[in-house]
Amino acid sequence: MTNKTLLVTGGAGFIGVNFVHYWLANYPNDKVVVLDALTYAGNKASLNDVISNPKLTFVHGNICDTALVEQLLCEHGINTLVHFAAESHVDRSITGPDAFIETNILGTYSLLKAAKKVWIDTPKTNAQPAVDHRFHHVSTDEVYGSLAPSDPPFKETNPYEPNSPYSASKASSDHLVRAYHHTYGLQVTTSNCSNNYGPYHFPEKLIPLLITNILHDKPLPVYGDGQQIRDWLYVEDHARGIDLVLNKGKVGENYNIGGHNEWANIDIVHLVCKLMNKAFAEDHSLTKKYPAAQLAAKGNAEQLITFVTDRAGHDRRYAIDATKTKAELGYQPMESFETGINKTLQWYLANDAWWSAILNSAHN
Repeated sequence: MTNKTLLVTGGAGFIGVNFVHYWLANYPNDKVVVLDALTYAGNKASLNDVISNPKLTFVHGNICDTALVEQLLCEHGINTLVHFAAESHVDRSITGPDAFIETNILGTYSLLKAAKKVWIDTPKTNAQPAVDHRFHHVSTDEVYGSLAPSDPPFKETNPYEPNSPYSASKASSDHLVRAYHHTYGLQVTTSNCSNNYGPYHFPEKLIPLLITNILHDKPLPVYGDGQQIRDWLYVEDHARGIDLVLNKGKVGENYNIGGHNEWANIDIVHLVCKLMNKAFAEDHSLTKKYPAAQLAAKGNAEQLITFVTDRAGHDRRYAIDATKTKAELGYQPMESFETGINKTLQWYLANDAWWSAILNSAHN
């Protein structure tokens, strides 16, 4: 497919909206339809910079609405579906797993049904060949379970061993996507990514939570001993990886997209504190802009670190081996953690109106 018309589910969420920005910038001739239910983590304001682009169409709707998805696939001539829409916060999955089962499993099933009907079944009924298409499913490294400190990073061949309702729901959706390829011939690919960070990240997640709490002199909660290790991936590098999968990936294959960048949570916390202290020391206007950030202004943001009871079933370590994606597709992250975290920090300091609106909405 030289020109694509994409349906991006969850395109107002963190990773989805960054992908939309990336795609419109790099493929100006392609059309993008965003479908988002605008639940707590979806934010249409994240699309403000591109909403006037004539190549972009925004639709407020739910992926569980199969008839709506079928309508969008037909009306817009969609030939590429990139599926980001998901409930993704592990803590929320522990206290309220129902939404994760509905969105991540039943929602994915709804999309698969619609895609099969429009791209495969209807053309066959009309004695036409199936539509040249791609269904790309975005998943997570958490489906593989937890790694011991000495274990090698996850490969695509690792068995699935999910440990939380969130990761179990994503594992289930991965299996459904695979089944629709092998059973019905749907042209699918799946990517499993490590922890993303960057602009538009919902403030309840670790890095934006640290930044916004420091700016309000609020405690920085650290689960357990803080030695849980994650592989961190700058969100634009993730978008670039999906681009490669869509254009070069083999149908039916899974591809790991990682940042080659393992950090213990407690080290992330100390780094963000250090960078915030430095930002306030170098830019005195921040003290006026964020008067509540008294400890950062004094160079003492670390005093906000607070250890809390560990999360139930907390996986100790995740790490992605992206050797296959590099060898087959030429994937390589462009951002180091040092450059990526600085870009992220500067974005949050400059876009307080975006995250303040989310925090104020959560408190009302």
